[in-house]
Amino acid sequence: MYYIGIDLGTSAVKLLLVDENGGILNTVTREYPLEFPQPGWSQQNPEDWKRAVFEGVPQLLQGFDGAQVAGIGCGGQMHGLVVLDENDQVIRPAILWNDGRTAAQVDYLNGTVGKETLARLTANIAFAGFTAPKILWMRENEPENFARIRKIMLPKDYINYILTGVHCCDYSDASGMLLLDVEHKRWSEEMLSICGVTAEQMPRLYESYEVVGTVKPDAAQRLGISADVKVVAGAGDNAAAAVGTGVVGEGGCNISLGTSGTVFISSKKFGMDPNNALHAFAHADGGWHLMGCMLSAASCNKWLCDDILKTTDYAAEQQDITPEKLGRNHVYFLPYLMGERSPINDTNARGTFIGMTMDTTRSDLVQAVLEGVAFAIRDSFEVARSLGLGGIGFWEISQDDGGELISAAGAVMRNTWDNPFRDVKAGAWYEDAVRYVYENGMMQGTSDATFSPAAASSRGMIAAILHRLEGSPKAGTTSFSDVEPDAYCADAAAWAAKEGIIQGYEDGTFRPGAPITRQQLAAMLFRYAVWMGEEGTGR
Repeated sequence: MYYIGIDLGTSAVKLLLVDENGGILNTVTREYPLEFPQPGWSQQNPEDWKRAVFEGVPQLLQGFDGAQVAGIGCGGQMHGLVVLDENDQVIRPAILWNDGRTAAQVDYLNGTVGKETLARLTANIAFAGFTAPKILWMRENEPENFARIRKIMLPKDYINYILTGVHCCDYSDASGMLLLDVEHKRWSEEMLSICGVTAEQMPRLYESYEVVGTVKPDAAQRLGISADVKVVAGAGDNAAAAVGTGVVGEGGCNISLGTSGTVFISSKKFGMDPNNALHAFAHADGGWHLMGCMLSAASCNKWLCDDILKTTDYAAEQQDITPEKLGRNHVYFLPYLMGERSPINDTNARGTFIGMTMDTTRSDLVQAVLEGVAFAIRDSFEVARSLGLGGIGFWEISQDDGGELISAAGAVMRNTWDNPFRDVKAGAWYEDAVRYVYENGMMQGTSDATFSPAAASSRGMIAAILHRLEGSPKAGTTSFSDVEPDAYCADAAAWAAKEGIIQGYEDGTFRPGAPITRQQLAAMLFRYAVWMGEEGTGR
């Protein structure tokens, strides 16, 4: 049996054909235009999505038996407002997630209605990208179109409707509308009333994995599949990506770098950020998640290279960004090309280069963009840390919709976050770390058995170095031979706290104020590594 995945992205739909074991059989990408009718506005014609799917699926199935297709799942861009009239015809172009026209409506919701009220009703506050402000914008600026609305949908749900004739939405995608009572997974009647719409205008809600219907006969004929193919509700793009990277259940986390960038933290229980800097949404696994979203991530690099430097050879532009340059650039970049959501929620924020001089080079600008994106992503993670989530397993990266444009981002992220991601082999990373500390005069030699760092360093990096020097013991399975690990680690931790060596778990840094033996430091950091996970590299 075969299964079709549909990823309705901002710039293209990506179609995937897999077998019953998840093996990838074929992929197809069909692009469509993006409209910017005014500065800060962003919209698309849903008919372009429909055309891309109906042209792409037959291409996807070339050489395969379409009768063997058993199911379809659709995910994609969140928050976009799709409105249908009484004949289920699209009323106007869809207002997308990265549209910034709703500043006045966001101010009304957060200021007049009140953030506390919004958080009580939906677990979130208003952001320009969310759907509710777009509905208010239509009511105020296009009253005739607003009066014609019979159904309100999200982008991927429009595709599900075209396939099945069912008006549906899953909880993960609905969470980003600011119309859902996220904790109890139902439409908020009070929020619907605030926006001037009714429950009858909203789609039926499903869990992401639930079947919403089967493919209509006319759609099945055009696609080249049978009419009994099941269609599931699907998920918003970030929830779907999280499932794909195994970020389900309690305490998982991933970074997704595409047109936008997100930090996604899964949970089995409902929870929310009391300051609402992170979104509290339902997850595709049936649970919930916290998410920070920046509006311009890989798209910043695409903008710089395509529009400013006039090149599409992204790898060549990054060749001069060598490891020793990371963190030492004199040029800084604020990646707010479309305003910003998490955590600052400012539609008027703008991108800026800072620190340019007469000797600034092309590679300085490219590096500044990559590092600016990395630090903007880190802003959301720091909020998560402030909520006591510093021990989450944070070492999965997914790339989508422009992720291929940032081949150097792995190194930039590792430097920015001061921790290794799993895309680096452990052995090679240890060797690089050891070489780094020797080259920077941090290791005084093996004869005196002392470790005298000359600069602040990551506890995780030092732990990895010392694991290698001590024979790379496996976390949880090997102790150091000269001491009882529990007692020795407790002594080492107490000593470090007394001497002011450990500054706290919050900032993730280790700043020794005095020489410390390698054995003592190794034992202390080994305990930290066990707490963090296998070999100090996360989950």
